[in-house]
Parts: sequence; structure tokens; C-alpha cells
Amino acid sequence: MCKAFGIVNFEGMNVKVKGLQDYRPVGAFSFLGRYRIIDFPISNMSNSGIDHIQVFIRDKARSLIEHLGTGRHYNINTKRGKLHIIPAENGKENDFYNHDIACYIQNMQAIEEANYPYVILAPSHMIYRTDYTQILEKHIQSGADITMLYQSVDNAKDSFRNCDMLMLNKQKGVLSIERNKGNAKVRNISLETYVLSKQLFMNIIQKAARTSSLYWFRDMVNEMCEELDIRGIAHRGYLACINDFHSYYHANMELIHYPLAKELFIEGWPIYTRTNDSAPTYYSQDSNVTNSTISNGCLIEGTIINSVIGRGCIIKKGAVIENSIISPGVIVGEDVHIAHVVVDKKAKIHRVKELCGDEQNPLYVKRGDYI
Repeated sequence: MCKAFGIVNFEGMNVKVKGLQDYRPVGAFSFLGRYRIIDFPISNMSNSGIDHIQVFIRDKARSLIEHLGTGRHYNINTKRGKLHIIPAENGKENDFYNHDIACYIQNMQAIEEANYPYVILAPSHMIYRTDYTQILEKHIQSGADITMLYQSVDNAKDSFRNCDMLMLNKQKGVLSIERNKGNAKVRNISLETYVLSKQLFMNIIQKAARTSSLYWFRDMVNEMCEELDIRGIAHRGYLACINDFHSYYHANMELIHYPLAKELFIEGWPIYTRTNDSAPTYYSQDSNVTNSTISNGCLIEGTIINSVIGRGCIIKKGAVIENSIISPGVIVGEDVHIAHVVVDKKAKIHRVKELCGDEQNPLYVKRGDYI
């Protein structure tokens, strides 16, 4: 049994995903056709033996609440465990003040009642795999006040823009938390994952509320780097930060490739998600599928190349889909050509026969649109 409870935090103001974010929080985004992004942090916690998980939702909570349900599909111990969904209470008119500290203050009782000495905070917009039990053990052994996960990357000029990065000393102590502006190739990208005692967590929340009405948790931690012992632990393996439209598109596209996907999906570490009963996908004699991820319940009569197809999609005869992400419930009509496009849920593409973006500027078709 893990000595910590988990908190999955909502995305910060630096996360702006055009189109998709208009309808749901980032954690509810469809990913690889089968999953939602929030499945990854919750599965990490569940696989690490964390049975008490609090999920904070900033706005547009409906789709995420429907997906999370009771949490049974995450293999959480139903006798002593709990998946607690906590929507923020601030209205949209106060969006500027609708940050994680305000949400924690409103729900301090739920945090206090979690009967565990430690807390592990993870973001809802990052995709990685790690065993939190090992991280917690290292944190306790080190005697640090706060332990943060980070990954050293050599592509920070082009990727992970506007993500948090850690400035570290030679002993892996955290000197400050800054934003990656793309000024250098090598950066220590923060996984926005914190391990600390529950009491310190509550103290930081209360101090942040007294310090500034606009402070997020990361702002208060950044300000306390000199007075607290904050240390970084390096993470290795696959990492994606979904903080803009291109990063969402790129993460889906790169995980089509099996060698890279094996870094994230390993035997004995399942990624849990909400499932439904549906028929297997039907491929007609005229269909042609190459290097793609196809979910169940689809009807495939056309050609699919290097693409992600969500559940229950219909791809009709003569249609060609290349380098695209097709969300669940989409219908693509006969002889339609789609390339470098993200098609949101339940859209229908019939009359327009060609939709083509490019790798750096993929197009977006909004949810439920009829084209």
C-alpha cells in the first residue's frame, strides 16, 4: 500500500490547444483513438498502488466526468480506494482567478481528510510512464522537502515550448522554475510532478493564498526554492506535453511508430481507460491500411496511411486519409481526401472532397461539423 494519495491537477494558463479545448479540458482529449490523456496519470497512480486519487477539473467538466465515472476501470481498490472528482467552483467570469490554489482552498477539507502522510501531484496534460512508489521512496530517503520530476531533452528549441523547466545545481537541487522559450536546445523539462508531505502541501497552499490572489502552486514553489530543499529526479523514457495544437498532433503521430510506442506501453503496466462493447472493426476488400492505429467499431472501406482512427468511425469507399487524427464517431464520405487534419468527434465530411494541411500546420475540423 502506497503512503501517498494522488492529485491530478488541471492544465495551467500556458496550455492553449485551439479548437479541441473549446469543448473539453485537455485531460478529456481523445488520444491514439482509444484513450483520453488523463488515462495516463491515473494509470501511473493505479499501477503504483495509489488507491486514493483526487482529480481537479477547471471548467467544461461534463466530458471528463462522463469518462472517469466511478473510476472502476482504473483498477482502483474499491474497498479502501476512491476516485474523487472535484470541479472548480469559480465561474467563467472569474477565469483569471480560476487557478489550482483557489480550487485547493475551496476543497481543503477533502485534502485534509485524505489519510496519507504524503501527496503526489501530477498534471493532466502530460504523457509519460513512471512508478510513483519508487519516486516516493527516493523522496523519503533523501530527506528533501519537495521532489520534482524532470527530463533532460535536446530538442527544447522546437519542442516543449512554454513548458516549465527546472534550473538545477550540480546536486540536482532546484534553483528556480522557468518557462522554456526555445532559447536553447538542452533543457531540463519539468514533468510538473511534485512529491511532498501532505502537511507541507497544505502549508504552501495557504501561503500562496496569502501571497497573491493570482498565484498557482508552481509559482509559490518557485518562490520558496531558497528556503526549501527542493530536488529533481530525472525521468527517462517517452514524454509528451500537450500544451498546444501542434504538440497534440505530433504526439499522436509519433506514437503510431511501434518502437517509440514500446517506451510508453509495456507489459505489466497497463494504461486503463473506459471501454464499451462494440463489434470489431470491419475492413472491406477494397480497404488499404498502412502504419495506422485503428480503434474498434469502425467500418473501413477506403485507404488509411499513417493515421489514427477513433472508435466507431466510417471511412467510405475511395476515401484516402493520410497523416491525420480522426476522432470517434466521424464519417468520411466517398472519394474524400484528408491529409494532415485533426477531425473532432462526430464530424461528417461528404461534400468537400479535399482537406489538406501540412505537418507544421495541420487543419482542424470542429466537433459535429458537417462539411
